[in-house]
Amino acid sequence: MPAKQSSVIAETKRVGIWIRVSTEDQAKGESPEHHEKRARFYAESKEWQVREVYHLEAVSGKSVMGQPETQRMLEDVKSGRITGLIFSKLARLARNTKELLHFADYFREHRADLISLQEAIDTSSPAGRFFYTVIAAMAEWEREEIAERVAASVPIRAKLGKPLGGAAPFGYRWDKRELVPDQKEAPIRRLIYELFLEHRRIKTVARLLNERGHRTRNGSKFTDTTVSRLLRDPTAKGVRRANYTRSLGDKKHWVMKPEDEWVLIPVEPVVPAEFWDQCNEILDARRRSGKPPARRTVHLFAGLAFCACGTTMYVPSNSQKYVCSKCRNKIGIEDLEAVFEEQLKNLFLSPEELLKYLGEADKTIKQKQELLGTLETEARKVKAEMDHTYRLYLDGNLTSDGFGKRYHPRELRLNQLEDQIPTLQGEIDFLKIQYLSKDQIFAEAKDLYSRWQSLDHNEKRRIVENISERLVVGKDDITIELCYLPNLSEIASKGQRNVIPALPFCGLTLRTQKPTSPSYPKSLTTIGDHIRKRRLDLGLTQKQVAARFGVKAMTLWHWENNATTPSFKYWETIRQFLAYDPLPTPKTFCEMLVHRRKLLGISQKRAAEQLGVDPSTLGRWERGEGHPSAWHGARIDVFLNHFRNTIWRGPSETADS
Repeated sequence: MPAKQSSVIAETKRVGIWIRVSTEDQAKGESPEHHEKRARFYAESKEWQVREVYHLEAVSGKSVMGQPETQRMLEDVKSGRITGLIFSKLARLARNTKELLHFADYFREHRADLISLQEAIDTSSPAGRFFYTVIAAMAEWEREEIAERVAASVPIRAKLGKPLGGAAPFGYRWDKRELVPDQKEAPIRRLIYELFLEHRRIKTVARLLNERGHRTRNGSKFTDTTVSRLLRDPTAKGVRRANYTRSLGDKKHWVMKPEDEWVLIPVEPVVPAEFWDQCNEILDARRRSGKPPARRTVHLFAGLAFCACGTTMYVPSNSQKYVCSKCRNKIGIEDLEAVFEEQLKNLFLSPEELLKYLGEADKTIKQKQELLGTLETEARKVKAEMDHTYRLYLDGNLTSDGFGKRYHPRELRLNQLEDQIPTLQGEIDFLKIQYLSKDQIFAEAKDLYSRWQSLDHNEKRRIVENISERLVVGKDDITIELCYLPNLSEIASKGQRNVIPALPFCGLTLRTQKPTSPSYPKSLTTIGDHIRKRRLDLGLTQKQVAARFGVKAMTLWHWENNATTPSFKYWETIRQFLAYDPLPTPKTFCEMLVHRRKLLGISQKRAAEQLGVDPSTLGRWERGEGHPSAWHGARIDVFLNHFRNTIWRGPSETADS
């Protein structure tokens, strides 16, 4: 090779091509390929050698210094790999005056040149450097003008319902410029709210999601921060916020705009608004108090019992009553449980009430099926990723360490998914079978009510938390607000934990009369007055006395408050408890018949059998509509012999005699 030709090659300028094209420029037809061809043609005309091409497509010109391609370009300049950089115009290099001047100083320090094709700038000359500075300032001004125009257009675009950029919230996707629920993510988004309502702990929700094999959109594990953000996002209940935040600048936090600047756009919800409101009320209350979630409660209705004035009612350490600290309204612990139990009985044993909610069972099953479909899809996706990683390893494209780092996390996630899928499938199968017959639902309701007294405190508390929103104790009445009707047998089963209600949200309200405070009756007029006086004299609770009679505490409360009268089968037990006969002394023949039958605790039919007459005949005698014949006299004398020998008298009559 001639010496002259070698010298020419040695002096050939080594350049790089800088390509930064925004999304807006690409829409105008200024593709990256267009800019690259233009730069290469210029380099060929100058007989320069193109060593590198630096791609920064869709990167904002506000700040490019921290980009990996920028750092690679600067390193090439420093090492001498390139001695010049070609770009279409200054605005393509950067729109920040400070960064443009930094580029100029850096290139001058390393004896390299900046070549702008549109402005015809060459920084190797003083005039070129001056012109470069002026154009850089103009580029920054243009960027700020564009930023202001974009900011001004954001509220308008938001009000029109147009996308403002960015990814769709978790659980949603963009479809034809509209935000719609994502079939794979929406069931997981609903599950987040269900788990939080059940456990009321954000970290617990994140842990359970990860253990069940769920992941965020980018494949990461759920964190408490992610769960909190998703719980707070109102998009889930059908309200998308737009134009509600602004940035404080480079690498600074985003802050909320005033609410009057927000734009609220309705979208299809993935959870009921009540779900979202309940979760956020819990979070708001926790933020106001500044306290972490409280420890598990001791009393059955602690945290759920409220006074009519709005104050939460608690049980002081030296009391057996729920007390309002503000207005001193109170109700006994046993009284409130008795009221709750009685209302469960009225609800669960009423076919009309239960049938209103069974119609929603299909919706619950469908939601669980959607979640199952999401899990199965994720499992197939993870398996495919594992197969792909294994093939790369077999082909020698992955080392043993690289294979382990990529394969083992997916294997763990697949195991979690495969553990969750059969569990969820079992729940769906159970629900499908469970709702085939309404008779089975009623049987389960009766089962829960019949087992209530045998359940331990923790099981009762879990049921109360699952089905109750709050219990409001007024001056004269009690309101029970139910939020769920759970799968009754499943909740009542021994040892069952973390039960998710099977039936949907209902928002049912029950209202009943408030039990009056136990006090001595002013007069012993009814059998209930006698029972209350005797119980208070002995210092016993209603629950203790009810157990002696073999009835519920609420039944005894009805007796003592004269709401109902004990049936004949309890009269003998009541007489033994009182140790005297509470009935008034009979004066007529018909009164003596009724009195004797009640003392014996037998029915009219059984008494008629003893007397050898028809029950209707005995009924007429007891009503005073007829008299027995002489033929029945002997048997009637035996039946009434008790009154001819010994008459039991009440405490007041005994004192008078």
